Amino acid sequence: MSSHIFDFDDTHLSTIHHPSGPVAPVVMALGEKYDIPGDRLLHAFIMGCEAELRISSAVSPSHYDLGWHITSTAGVFGAAAAAGILLELNEEQMSYALGVAGTQAFGLREMFGTMTKPFHPGKAAQNGFLAALLAKKGFTSSTQVLEAKRGFANVLAPEHNLNKVNDAWGTHWEFLKNAFKPYACGIVLHPAIDASIELRQYASPLDVEEIQLEVNPYVLELTGKQEPKTGLDGKFSIYHTAAIAFMDGDACQDQYSDDKVQKAATFRKKIKPIPNPTLEEDQVIAKLVLYNGQEFECKIEHATGSIFNPMTQPHLIKKFTKLVSPIIGTTKALLLTDKVLEIETLLNITELIKYTIPSDL
Repeated sequence: MSSHIFDFDDTHLSTIHHPSGPVAPVVMALGEKYDIPGDRLLHAFIMGCEAELRISSAVSPSHYDLGWHITSTAGVFGAAAAAGILLELNEEQMSYALGVAGTQAFGLREMFGTMTKPFHPGKAAQNGFLAALLAKKGFTSSTQVLEAKRGFANVLAPEHNLNKVNDAWGTHWEFLKNAFKPYACGIVLHPAIDASIELRQYASPLDVEEIQLEVNPYVLELTGKQEPKTGLDGKFSIYHTAAIAFMDGDACQDQYSDDKVQKAATFRKKIKPIPNPTLEEDQVIAKLVLYNGQEFECKIEHATGSIFNPMTQPHLIKKFTKLVSPIIGTTKALLLTDKVLEIETLLNITELIKYTIPSDL
């Protein structure tokens, strides 16, 4: 749950799936309990994420369009697969684990903007973990959870292509399409944030008549809340997000407090999103209109954090240390960074975990 609360997690852009949240906690928990070395943990993590992303790709976009939160519904399979690898399940047991996981697939997009949204990947991790543990003990299930007439794909995705699940394993990797966020909100908002930050060099908020944002129509479908009431609501509002990015020059967790949502209430009325189906989801065309008649334009071709404009490792390290330093202290944050970067060489995951203890404990 914690991994998803800030909306800072990684994103498979073509399915809007956040793969690490349901898988990493399972891998870390098993690693700590059974003293599993880092290279085995990394292997299980990668394979679990690849499994869930292939399933996501197979049922997208119809599954998501129906209203299912794909990070949770497909993530439960990734959690089960990763746990199954570390628990050394045989082929039959792994099939059962995936079956038990699939029957627990859940999560509705209706919950976006509430505390229940981060509950989804947390519960997916728990459900997938339980599925593998049950299978290890001989618990049985359908071995056709994905493809059966009343299985996952046919029930939850009117249009699907299950060939994507098995195609070119070992040579094609959906996980390589995973990207990282610089901003604490849905990644479809990142182009508008980049544009708003770029435009703020030309004027102060008091000088602005309006900011026009041409965006892919999907952006408004996901983030069209005009009057958000809370910080969580603000993460699904292009109106708040563009406004606060222009006002503060950022869109991190501080910009999504309840207080910030209230302070931006007047300025967000100046944000005018315009659907443009010719634009990709990581593009935006923005125009700043001032009261004195001046206009300034910019176009973001690829938002920061997209595949074609990815965060660099220094950017990721800066983001990581900024988030964890207030909890564990700067020294531990730097040591923890080094351990994460060399995880495949660790003999025991406790070498990493010992640095996560908060400074005041």
